Amino acid sequence: MSTVSIAVPATTANLGPGFDCIGAALSLYNEFQFTQINSAETALKINVTGAEAERVQTDESNLLYQAFVKFYQHIDKTPPAVEIDIKLGVPLARGLGSSATAIVGGLVGANLLAGEPLRQVEVMQLAIEMEGHPDNVVPAFLGGCRLAATGLVMEPQRHREHREEWEICNIPWHWDVIPVVAIPDFELSTSEARSVLPSEYSRGDAIFNTAHFGLLVRGLETGRGDWLRVAMQDKIHQPYRQSLIKGYDAVYSAAVNAGAYGLVISGAGPTLLALADTEKAEVVCRAMESAWQQAGVKAEVKALKVDFQGARRTDMEF
Repeated sequence: MSTVSIAVPATTANLGPGFDCIGAALSLYNEFQFTQINSAETALKINVTGAEAERVQTDESNLLYQAFVKFYQHIDKTPPAVEIDIKLGVPLARGLGSSATAIVGGLVGANLLAGEPLRQVEVMQLAIEMEGHPDNVVPAFLGGCRLAATGLVMEPQRHREHREEWEICNIPWHWDVIPVVAIPDFELSTSEARSVLPSEYSRGDAIFNTAHFGLLVRGLETGRGDWLRVAMQDKIHQPYRQSLIKGYDAVYSAAVNAGAYGLVISGAGPTLLALADTEKAEVVCRAMESAWQQAGVKAEVKALKVDFQGARRTDMEF
């Protein structure tokens, strides 16, 4: 039998003005173990442990397994019978990239079991195709903070199947910028979060976000709090989504008053992300948790680190 184990980090996307184009890997993980089995009785067995384990599908509809199968379809081979063990550490449907960990984990695990026939960039492209956008799967795969942009190529110059070509750029993240996540005990679907967004924006809003996104990139690189306090503002998605998150205004005020540079919605929400320096991170944690508690919401608040490794093989045993 052949066994591989994978750890994939959670992610936070958008970071305020960076809507649908930037994301960072965080020090929360889902862990997956794939064991190729010789069985005439079953082609798939899935075991799940961790918080919310009962909510994870254990049949062929499981997203991790769908990614596993997609890989073998891509290389034109039949997927082997496999036993999959899942250890959950990333909350489901909270804006922390749980689906991205499944997609990346399934593809990376399949590539390893198959003897690594695909290069990293090819596996990453498959992940982007499955997710539909790169802002979560790319940092989950590569680690760090990543900016993704499509390259526009004139069609007459192309001599292969049409597909989006992504340029991936590493965004340096200063050691003294600490991500603080506040994870509430309620969910917000991506579809609902997208449904409240307008179909068009004004020129002024586009200019505002362009300027603030540029400042965000420099603020993350340098750790300058004065830049980050301005840079985390946004006019594209957060003003429209805030009303979907109970207690948002109270948690925002508590974080800023406790010394955070600012607060944004992580991904589509409802998790909220504050950035603070190392000295104030724990104070910001307590303030955010207390504010949500007073609003009648139970939340888990953590000061995390940026994960710079991304998806990787581990030696763990389940």
